[in-house]
Amino acid sequence: MAKEPAAGGAAWRAVSDAIALELERGGAFLLTPVFLSVGVVAYFTLRYEPSWPSLLAMTGLVIGTVWLARHRHALQLCLLALLLCLAGIWLSKLETWRLGTKIIGAEISVRLTGRVVEIEEMASGRKRLTIDVVSTERPKLRYQPERVRLSARKISPDIGPGSDVTGLVRLLPPAGPIRPGSYDTSFSSYFSGIGASGFFLSGPELSSPTVAPITARFGAAIERARQSIAGRIRQSIGGPEGEIAAALIVGVRAGIPEEINEAMRKTGIYHIISISGLHMALVAGTVMGLMRALFALFPDFSSRRPVRKYAALTALFAIIAYLLISGMVVAAVRSFIMLAVMLIAILFDRSALTMRNLAISAIIVILVTPHEVVGPSFQMSFAATAALVGAYAAWSDYRARRVSAGVPAKRSLASALLHRFAVMMIGLAATSIVAGIATTLYAAWHFQRVAPLSLLANLAVMPVVSIIVMPFAVFASIAMPFGLDGPFLYVMGQGLTVMIHLSERIADLSPIDAVGLISAASVLLASIALVIATMATTWLRWVSAPFAVASLMMLIEERTPDILISEDARLLAVTMENGEIAVNRPRPNAFTMDNWRRALDAQGVQAPERRKQKDRNDLALKMKDGGEESTAGAGFRCADRVCVTHHPSGAQIVQASDTDTARAFCDTASLIVIEDPTARNPCRNAGLAVITRRQLAQKGSAAVFLPAGFSSNGAASTRPKPEIHFSIEGDYRPWHTQRRFSREARGMPPYQRKVATPKPANSPEGGLTRESE
Repeated sequence: MAKEPAAGGAAWRAVSDAIALELERGGAFLLTPVFLSVGVVAYFTLRYEPSWPSLLAMTGLVIGTVWLARHRHALQLCLLALLLCLAGIWLSKLETWRLGTKIIGAEISVRLTGRVVEIEEMASGRKRLTIDVVSTERPKLRYQPERVRLSARKISPDIGPGSDVTGLVRLLPPAGPIRPGSYDTSFSSYFSGIGASGFFLSGPELSSPTVAPITARFGAAIERARQSIAGRIRQSIGGPEGEIAAALIVGVRAGIPEEINEAMRKTGIYHIISISGLHMALVAGTVMGLMRALFALFPDFSSRRPVRKYAALTALFAIIAYLLISGMVVAAVRSFIMLAVMLIAILFDRSALTMRNLAISAIIVILVTPHEVVGPSFQMSFAATAALVGAYAAWSDYRARRVSAGVPAKRSLASALLHRFAVMMIGLAATSIVAGIATTLYAAWHFQRVAPLSLLANLAVMPVVSIIVMPFAVFASIAMPFGLDGPFLYVMGQGLTVMIHLSERIADLSPIDAVGLISAASVLLASIALVIATMATTWLRWVSAPFAVASLMMLIEERTPDILISEDARLLAVTMENGEIAVNRPRPNAFTMDNWRRALDAQGVQAPERRKQKDRNDLALKMKDGGEESTAGAGFRCADRVCVTHHPSGAQIVQASDTDTARAFCDTASLIVIEDPTARNPCRNAGLAVITRRQLAQKGSAAVFLPAGFSSNGAASTRPKPEIHFSIEGDYRPWHTQRRFSREARGMPPYQRKVATPKPANSPEGGLTRESE
């Protein structure tokens, strides 16, 4: 009698059979963009820049190992996956080398001449110009950026895209992350080709025109058309509705009031503003619907011709035009690629909405712009699309089984209309739920915020956007060349009024917003679960469940900093027992504080108390333990050149302007931040951490963690030292190398411009002398 196979052996055969079936169904191709993305993420998270020889050696080694393992199929597949990861690293390295963006290292005033690429209307009334630099003078920059972004109070009506302008400008290098692990402006600037930002001190004025490359002339013509259309839309609709309409049609969204932006973020419908897959799909769907309706008027022609392909081809040209007129921002380009692949699939009699088409789209995006993989836009859009494609496939299978079972589908007209409306609402709800589940963790990780009422908001707003706003935007675009766009823009504006009203009302009801820091391990596990659940077609999809559970269990494993410090050493935030954060400046930067408040999940912000006390040594004595002003959680007390507070643990936190001021706190403080870039550590206590502006200029903003169970009792030299994490750990990457050239990073005082001052009348030289300000 034959022996029964062991349970372990049977389980292994079941897994092997399921994996083999997945591979037969094309699972290896679906995983190609996944492994490429792993390599991209690995490259951009390294603490050093990998050298060309090391990459060549590693790649050669893996290729040789793949060849040696050619007779062992499972091992070869694993090695091929590793080779794809290396390909992702190569793509990222090549993109970084190819761009080579020149970024200035320090603030400087210079007369700049350049060619206007883009002009944006800001909500504040200012203009923001993107300019290709032609030349600089007084001084002439040896390391001249190729493109800059500058704001101006006003500009001449004669200045437009393609114009050559000149003016005195203040150029600023991009800042680093405002806290460790947050959005890095330097990274964004590098891969956007922006070498500096700043503002006009005088001008801009028209300058002598220069010969522009044909690509620049074509881009300027497109940009002028965008600005003209945006102006027409604003004039026709007006108000914030006009700004949103301009954002939806031509991608110009700088003029939308911030309070409306914030309401849409809180309700989870901000994706409506950014031209992305939703807009591309609505435009393509509207055009295809119009073309199918037009062909239906000619039944003889429609019965003999593939009108579905004609409609898809027309929709493809429509989204190409929409991409050009929307400014070709990265999110729009990525969405165009995804939808173009699906429309081309229709032309070749393939299913449009498949995971294979999504994989092709992802591969193209990674090949063209690999740095986008580490950004929230790529992660959230592909996560949502993968989840929706998987859900749609499951729903299609369910419907196919119902049809095969002979379920009757006859309904009266009223019943059919009611059924269609119910299906539409259920579809919207299902779409919001599926996409929300797939993207919520990414949004929480990148932005430290969630939208608990996003389902309600999307159910309320999306019918208005899908039925009124976007279709009438398409109608207005078609009618605009004939001057007949007014009625369509009016209807679109009314729909936007409803959308704004609903978003503001729902935002007022939102119970929470900030969620604090999210564990990176939790996001990684959730990503693995999403890949398995959406790409597996056999019972292996249930393997995603343990990863999803583990992701939820590790959700709040991320340790929250006790103190955050800005990279200019001027702003500190300390967590307090009442859930608020204390800051040392009465009017801190709003953007920084919003980010810090959400990251620390703070309920509010405590402003500092300004003391009239001028003697910093006397203040140090008063702030010692037992002093009247040493109460933990009382917020910052600031006097001349110094601000002091106590963490709830009793640790004393000091921000001082110079070394002499800091020295008075060496015996009592646990952390001293010195704003002077020329300062050195004036204290010798082992339990005291001192951070200078020079360190921050070199390594970026800092997060400080006090030791667990920290106590202020005992001598300062015996206390455990706080743990400090800087934004930039390890060697500089190419988008951070400019930091080493700032005066602060070199330990030099701020530049003081020489100014002319009158001499005494009896001075033998007479006239003016020059001295420092």
